[in-house]
Amino acid sequence: RHCYAMHVLRPLGLHHANAIISSNGTVIRTLGSATQPTHLLARNHLPHATSLSLCRHLGEFRNALVLTFDNVGPDGEDSRGALVVEHLDHLHSSIGKWMQANAPYIDRIDPIEDALDPAAPPIQAMLCGSIDRMARAEAHLRAHPDAATTLTLHHTEYPERDLSILDILPAGCSKGSALLSLAAERGIHSSQILAIGDNWNDLSMLEIAGRAILMANAPEDLKALARTRGWTIGPANDADGVADAIESALAVAEMVG
Repeated sequence: RHCYAMHVLRPLGLHHANAIISSNGTVIRTLGSATQPTHLLARNHLPHATSLSLCRHLGEFRNALVLTFDNVGPDGEDSRGALVVEHLDHLHSSIGKWMQANAPYIDRIDPIEDALDPAAPPIQAMLCGSIDRMARAEAHLRAHPDAATTLTLHHTEYPERDLSILDILPAGCSKGSALLSLAAERGIHSSQILAIGDNWNDLSMLEIAGRAILMANAPEDLKALARTRGWTIGPANDADGVADAIESALAVAEMVG
């Protein structure tokens, strides 16, 4: 989410007008600063009717559901209710550290449909659980008669933890589509984009970038795909993989320039 990224990025001294694409591509807003408010540039919602239908369709998977709302204020901070769940136990068992880190933003509402306001629909939903269970959840969602026209599904996998996160986005939303939109607005060609990713929900972004770098901690099947695409596989995220990718890109740019 924007506020989570903001806490990491603001101390770097970046310009307040730099943009953050957050929530898997559903929201774009400026970084802001202590003295400059953030500005919303683009936002997509799961329509109210779609959100209601989604919650009712999920059935046995409702205990794995998190709804995300964009409550970000001018200071870039979110508020309680930005994340809404119906059940806590399953989520604490599968993504306990994430739940603990996001505790100030989480509301529990049962039934979760009561959190849905036509005037402020969610920007995304997600399901969390074992890889096998989330594969079944994805198949269940795709069986919904309106899924192909109202939803976009992305997933991340962490095989060493037997954890998968299934992101449920408004139709057409992805990191790649949001990045292309922002680039076009700012006069940047896709060939000038460096994308760094480490999981399957980064695929659309990696595919549109002029230079794609996948980190070594990515799932093995994604690394296999990266090799067939000719993408660079860099160090892992806990081995300065992002710094290595950026420094390498700057070195190349300096040589060319």
